Amino acid sequence: MPANLLLLLPALAAAAEIHYHDTARQSQLRDSDRSYGRTNGREATAEYWANEAAAAISERKKRAPDNGGVARNIVMFLGDGMSVPTLAAARTLLGQRQGRPGEEAQLSFEAFPSVGLSKTYCLNAQIADSACTATAYLCGVKANSGTIGLTGAVPRFNCTASTDRATHVQSIAAWALQDGRDAGVVTTTRITHASPAGLYASVANRNWENDAAVTSAGHDTNLCPDIAYQLINMSPGNQLKVILGGGRREFLPVNMTDEENERGLRTDGRNLIEEWQASKRSQNVSHRYVWNRTELMELSSSPPDYLLGLFESNHMQYHLEANNVTEPTLAELTEVAIRSLSRNEKGFFLFVEGGRIDHGHHENYVHLALDETVELSKAVARAAELLSEDDSLLVVTADHAHVMAFNGYTPRGSDILGPSNSIDDNGVPYMTLSYTNGPGARMQTNGIRPNVLQDSNYGATRWRSHADAPLDSETHGGDDVAVFARGPHHHMFTGLYEQSQLPHLMAYAGCIGARSRDHPHCSAAHALTSPPLTALLLAVATLARAFGLLRL
Repeated sequence: MPANLLLLLPALAAAAEIHYHDTARQSQLRDSDRSYGRTNGREATAEYWANEAAAAISERKKRAPDNGGVARNIVMFLGDGMSVPTLAAARTLLGQRQGRPGEEAQLSFEAFPSVGLSKTYCLNAQIADSACTATAYLCGVKANSGTIGLTGAVPRFNCTASTDRATHVQSIAAWALQDGRDAGVVTTTRITHASPAGLYASVANRNWENDAAVTSAGHDTNLCPDIAYQLINMSPGNQLKVILGGGRREFLPVNMTDEENERGLRTDGRNLIEEWQASKRSQNVSHRYVWNRTELMELSSSPPDYLLGLFESNHMQYHLEANNVTEPTLAELTEVAIRSLSRNEKGFFLFVEGGRIDHGHHENYVHLALDETVELSKAVARAAELLSEDDSLLVVTADHAHVMAFNGYTPRGSDILGPSNSIDDNGVPYMTLSYTNGPGARMQTNGIRPNVLQDSNYGATRWRSHADAPLDSETHGGDDVAVFARGPHHHMFTGLYEQSQLPHLMAYAGCIGARSRDHPHCSAAHALTSPPLTALLLAVATLARAFGLLRL
């Protein structure tokens, strides 16, 4: 391949991806335009949102009984784009696959004892993207659309503003690491995609996943390092014990191909996979890089200290289309991660994303979106089997909604992927699950919709349900999303609250973070495990026995 064409590969890859989340194009506004969104100055600080969460926690403590204990382990599951209608439709699909009517079925996490709702808006946007939401539910701060790990003081695309370290915010993974626990990340998207990047990156544009994306925007990577570089070479990314997902292309140079003959996108000549391996060798720790399911499963019973798994050049395959030899399931990825992280006696934080629910919806591929939701449910079920409810908190939520509608007056038990029992005013069938916008929109003739049941590929996994407004990619929705919790202090996740409260709530349950000592259950746990205090108590007991004051 000619060298000049190689240099174009990163730009072509970015152009192919951006249509999923090109809110700037659709709204004819740029996120750097400060007229976009109405905020007050205080909301652009991390302190504002930390205080907002602290006040909410104080109120909940007054109203709800405390179920006690400390969450030694915390696993946060994120269904990207998993709206409430998506939950209802996915559980129906699950039930129908089991030979039942379907509506009465239950996803694994729907059995959790506590359920709440979170508000998903960005600091400057009514309807969120996956970058600002990741900053909210992982770092506890509302941010501008398209930015990750930064306060609202940084507009999207503004590299210069992001160089101010005072605008950087840490994730709950960093809080856990600082507490001596381990941390890891699992996703079915690229590991550098917006949601997982919220765990370890601070960047003014979610699309700066490799160095070429930064330099093509006219910026210096020394000032604004790309997301893949931050994962491998900066804290807390370089401290993560488990990293599993897709996205090999973001780590490899353009003149190199990966194990499946796909080219890298980096123009700086760096091979970040090799840099990760070299770093672990220099630390004299056991480590392993894997790229397929066979290699991963060989390590499942005895994983190394550090594990990096990149299973695709781009996103991982949809489950319904996956090669079962090379592609692990989300449940398998989750199990390996938990078994690896569980070796730390102090506990761990793990982030698990079912990321392709979002992509299915963007393409109006409703069958794929619902199946990915069922796969997330399987992963949660496996985690619940592996981890005790006494000391492990499981939280399941979504970052934002989508505009899939669950509509009509269809009898119970009807095919959830089929047409409604009724027809429109022109006598044309419509689907029980459809979209308000997206690539599934069909041209009408004299105001009459075509009969989508006559499509040549009707019923295929990549058949598009019909949509109203034509767009090359369906949009997110502004709905609240559900939050499910099980384990210590699960009751704290009930009610309706800002999405940015979620990491503060998890930190409260797990006694991690700067404010953990403010909570009685954390102080008690700390006192019981504090070596200096333990030594003092033993000394006092010894003296008491010596003077006959204590009989054991």
